[in-house]
Amino acid sequence: MEQLLNEIRFHYTDEEINTLIKKHEGSSVDYTLHYDQNENFFIQLKQDFTVPHLPIHHDVRVSVPSDNYLDTVRQFLISLIPRVPQLFHGMTYFFDPAEVLRPSFFQIFKNQDSYFLYLLRLDLIFRTHEGTILERGTNDTTPEYSTSHLFLERDLIPLEKINIQDGKIRTFVVQQTISQTWIGETGRGYFVQGIWMDSELTKFFSKLFTPRGKRTYPYYPFTCKYRTICHSLLLLNPDGRKQHLKRLVQAMNFIIPSMEEIQEALKSSEFSENLECFQVLKTRVAPELEDFWNSLSVKPYLNTNDMKEYALEF
Repeated sequence: MEQLLNEIRFHYTDEEINTLIKKHEGSSVDYTLHYDQNENFFIQLKQDFTVPHLPIHHDVRVSVPSDNYLDTVRQFLISLIPRVPQLFHGMTYFFDPAEVLRPSFFQIFKNQDSYFLYLLRLDLIFRTHEGTILERGTNDTTPEYSTSHLFLERDLIPLEKINIQDGKIRTFVVQQTISQTWIGETGRGYFVQGIWMDSELTKFFSKLFTPRGKRTYPYYPFTCKYRTICHSLLLLNPDGRKQHLKRLVQAMNFIIPSMEEIQEALKSSEFSENLECFQVLKTRVAPELEDFWNSLSVKPYLNTNDMKEYALEF
């Protein structure tokens, strides 16, 4: 899959990997939730796993992976999936030619007449302080390394429609609920930079639906991506995904009627809980939406390299 404006394109899937996922469905293994100091989310497994050499370069015009790449990914997943099977339960593998270092998976949910895409991407880029190199990489391949930290992205995305041709999914069309996130530019000449309100909208959405005074940083439950309201999951098993889907639907139903007002407020000001628009909407949020997050706790700590990380319990 690749993002093109409001479309997410479906490319290549692999039945051997999909069969492997189904083989381990129903199993469950414990893991813990964390963020590193750069706000990257990862789950920590009980035992280390090995990430093999992967090619760094790939022609994005080629939508089918090479046999060598696919065989490497298969062998990696044969080792990884049994270590955290509930993460993959119900998922379908796909190859994204623009993301060769991020094996990806998806699941479709339907809520009444609306569809939602659950998009899971494993981030296999080597991080110096998060693993041990077993064999150095080259100019063309990543190093082989071992780690207990599995970095990943996990987003629920509302869809406008699913395009199917010849019985196969071709594209997912995102339901873009935000008209514009671009505000303007700063700097001059070669140093001109665009200014977007995506991060401010993310803070607005997340603070709106979490209890007052609840510290969730660096976790933001509701995010602005693809010019819509997305939801970053913490409960990654099949039942947990359904619980999160319910919260996203409730959040969208509440906030979409006020979206233009929120965008106008953030065009001229950074997010603050003192914004009049925020204060008015906060008083209208149903307790059920906030209560879902009561059990969430975020605790900072120093890892073995004296670098700050965050442990999440939910």
